[in-house]
Amino acid sequence: MNSVTQFLYNILAGINGVVGNYGVSIIIFTFLMRMICMPFDYKSRKGMRKMSAIQPKLNELQKKYGNDKQKFQQKQAELMRKEGYNPLSGCLPMLLTWPLMIAMFAAMRAIANEQLAMQAFRYLAGEDNVVSAADRFLWVKNIWMTDSLFTPIAPNASALQVITQDVWQRAYDLLNDAQRSAIIQNLAGQALDFSSSAAVKASVEAMTNALQSIPTYAAAVEPVSGWSGLNFFLFTVTLYKQYNGLLIFPILAGVTQILQTKYNPQMTEQATAQPSNGQGAGMNNFMKYFFPLLSVFFCLTSNAGFAVYWVTSTCVMWLQSIVITKYLAKKDEQKAKSVTGEGSVK
Repeated sequence: MNSVTQFLYNILAGINGVVGNYGVSIIIFTFLMRMICMPFDYKSRKGMRKMSAIQPKLNELQKKYGNDKQKFQQKQAELMRKEGYNPLSGCLPMLLTWPLMIAMFAAMRAIANEQLAMQAFRYLAGEDNVVSAADRFLWVKNIWMTDSLFTPIAPNASALQVITQDVWQRAYDLLNDAQRSAIIQNLAGQALDFSSSAAVKASVEAMTNALQSIPTYAAAVEPVSGWSGLNFFLFTVTLYKQYNGLLIFPILAGVTQILQTKYNPQMTEQATAQPSNGQGAGMNNFMKYFFPLLSVFFCLTSNAGFAVYWVTSTCVMWLQSIVITKYLAKKDEQKAKSVTGEGSVK
């Protein structure tokens, strides 16, 4: 992990050390990240609002000089200078937050993979209550697995295979001597090696085979009879006896995205800021359906912790949008009153 990702990782782990539940920790962590990004959101919203205000004038210029591209661009630049508007003011502030968002995703993925690796080690060490209270959240039994009826509560082979070499090594270093001895015993004396990609592949394969012989683990990943490997459209699904969730967070992700897209004041400003043509309207309609479907897909293919972040972040961004828009509207109203007062005869 780079320094920024490690820093965010430490923050999330530190929050959990205080509250003792990763679901609650992710919600708090998401609030903190959104507060950090709020000044950039404000700048972006301010620029978008300015653009929506001058868009009617741009539309008039387009009608007047639409056949003369060079003249239109010249008049457009003059209008921008006159209105004091920078075309980058709407998107540049948001782009500046992307490195932070990427680092945050990496930190969440790192801690999720580390927790799954630790759970696999605890099963191999013969421990009971492998999935602790810190890993449970609401209806989700293991927050590091997908909130789905088609995902077991324990890390299965597909979840273990995507864990990277450095994460395996870091998780193994956290084990005590008693745990390591019990693991080696369950592996019939085979030592684990995470020094290279090939060694990791061999070690994960050995652990996966050994896990199947542990009753508590086998029960946690046991499918419902007759419901294993079913073809469902483009997916192959398995219904588990000890399923991890009820698909609520992926559904919430889609619903909150629909509500944000429909009622978010920023979306209205963006629609106003777009040129009044069929192509712009078609793109807006496409986004209304694309983003909710994309949200559901992300949360169906990620762990429940990520889904908690996604739903929380969408709700917080929606609330921020409403607050910022009302604040900017109030400022515009005060500015308009001030101009009117200055121009009146006293």
